[in-house]
Amino acid sequence: MKMKSLGNSELQVSAVGIGCMMFGNMCDQEQTTAIVNAALEAGINFFDTADIYRGAIGSSEELLGNALGDRRRDVIIATKFGAGQGGPCEHGGSRDYIMQQVEQSLRLLGTDYIDLYQHHFPDPGTPVEETLRALEDLVQQGKVRYIGCSNYSGAQLSEAADISTANDLSHYVTAQNHYSLLKRDIEEDLVPAAERQGVGILPYFPLESGLLTGKYHRGQPMPEDSRLHKWGGGGGFVSDRRFDIVEDLRSYGDQIGHSVLDLAMGWLAALPYVSSVIAGVTKPSQVESNAAAASWEPTAGQLAEISRLATL
Repeated sequence: MKMKSLGNSELQVSAVGIGCMMFGNMCDQEQTTAIVNAALEAGINFFDTADIYRGAIGSSEELLGNALGDRRRDVIIATKFGAGQGGPCEHGGSRDYIMQQVEQSLRLLGTDYIDLYQHHFPDPGTPVEETLRALEDLVQQGKVRYIGCSNYSGAQLSEAADISTANDLSHYVTAQNHYSLLKRDIEEDLVPAAERQGVGILPYFPLESGLLTGKYHRGQPMPEDSRLHKWGGGGGFVSDRRFDIVEDLRSYGDQIGHSVLDLAMGWLAALPYVSSVIAGVTKPSQVESNAAAASWEPTAGQLAEISRLATL
């Protein structure tokens, strides 16, 4: 497994990480443990969860902590705070909220430190400096090693960097946003700001909830156990233009001996500003496929052609 720097931190993470959103929702403890075991066997050491990831089966953080057990120090754990249902939690960036949530996350994860603690959504009701000062205190206390953000714009990332510099506070080392071959708007805004600051990008939804695995075909019913089926036939992930691109990628992949999944994961993992590709999984077999895809190293010409084909 290829390893990459986590932004400008000293941490080295696998080029593909495990997105743990389905733990507690679609995956029980037995399934979660099987996924974690498969990840470690594949050389994956990066696991991304959040305090809001939970479902009828349980809490993602707790299931992940249980699955890791005494192997916790062999991995890099990222978790998040400050999200509500599909957006920012009211006052989710406030000091009181952060101090409360970090203790819950530590307890559920069964650890005394978090490697990467991320602000899940910008909080318009809380000054950014308050959020950063609270996170700095956690770093000084040893409860958090590094901090990151998620769903920030380039301007919000730059504002946070300016405040951290002016007040001698810890800087965000990563920015986690929706990014894939079919969702590339951050290239115009967030990526340039991140590159100026040495911040690593952590793409989530890199496979567009399965559309970029190549297993779905236009006009054919989606498997009932698939996420696209559960989300109302694909929701915003599916359109005729997107199917056009997937079909073009499939044709090109056939020419060079790689699947659509290989192209989607390999393209992201090869980008120098991407630290790790966060891919959600529900089965050990998906872990193995993602790991193999991210380990493929496309040539410059192949990267350019993949990028061209995926232009919306």
